[in-house]
Amino acid sequence: MIVIVDERELVKEGYHSLFDREGVATAGFRPGEFGDWVSSAADDDLKAVSAVLLGDCGDFQFSPHSIRGRTAAPVIALSEQHTLENTLRLFETGVDDVIRKPVHIREIMARISAIRRRAPNEANYTEVGAMRIYSDGRDPEIAGQALPLPRRERRILEYLASHSGRRVTKAQVFNAIYGIFDEDVEENVVESHISKLRKKLREKLGFDPIESKRFLGYRLAA
Repeated sequence: MIVIVDERELVKEGYHSLFDREGVATAGFRPGEFGDWVSSAADDDLKAVSAVLLGDCGDFQFSPHSIRGRTAAPVIALSEQHTLENTLRLFETGVDDVIRKPVHIREIMARISAIRRRAPNEANYTEVGAMRIYSDGRDPEIAGQALPLPRRERRILEYLASHSGRRVTKAQVFNAIYGIFDEDVEENVVESHISKLRKKLREKLGFDPIESKRFLGYRLAA
């Protein structure tokens, strides 16, 4: 889930629509609301955040440095002022990158992936048995062969792989794929996506790599 922080509702709605076309969930906040949410949100909700995009935030009613204590997600400023002074000011606030608008949504996603790759010991893929599961939007590979997947199924597989064999609940998967504030989609849709994903993986691997236990959640196993 990508968090968008901006004073303007129209901007947040526009990014929500664009990211949704790429199968990426978003949540929008005003700057003051975001600061309050970061300080009080549950750890599981924060783990669902893959990046924070800062748009028009006035004079920054919160410090990007303060986000670090709660999440390692990349923080990127979207700048409408194309001056060196403004770019340097934004970096001084603690952001990881500054992107000048207008910008294509796929470039934003590519920059997020690039920042995450630079994190210590973080590669852009995870290998689980014969599967290589990428975190940059590419389809997974099984025994070196690409397995095309719909966006939601691919995102679920990426999320399971990112948890290194630990169990995640249906609610955690839903929050990561659809966003923690999406009230228009039922949480049970996760079960449908996972059922279809399991069938495709079973056909390629000869077994079901997704373990599920009632009340405990899902785990990706070799």
